[in-house]
Amino acid sequence: MKTKNEIGITTHGRIFVGRVKSAKAQKTAVVEWERTLYLRKYERYEKRLSKIQVHIPDSIEVKEGDIVKIAECRPLSKTKHFVIIENESN
Repeated sequence: MKTKNEIGITTHGRIFVGRVKSAKAQKTAVVEWERTLYLRKYERYEKRLSKIQVHIPDSIEVKEGDIVKIAECRPLSKTKHFVIIENESN
């Protein structure tokens, strides 16, 4: 299902909630979140971190440590395929 948010970019697909690890570049942030992976051999779960680069729209202000909601969108650059749709820290 495609939805066009107030940020002006059409989003579709996966939605994640994560923490901003770095926001040093212009209009780009690195967001990480923790996920669990089941190891069948040991019958246990393992924590892993996923990190991706996301686009920061002009209408949203973020800084390091903020909790944000990100959604998948069209490729915006070589490494950016997600956009921040909401800052949940405010």
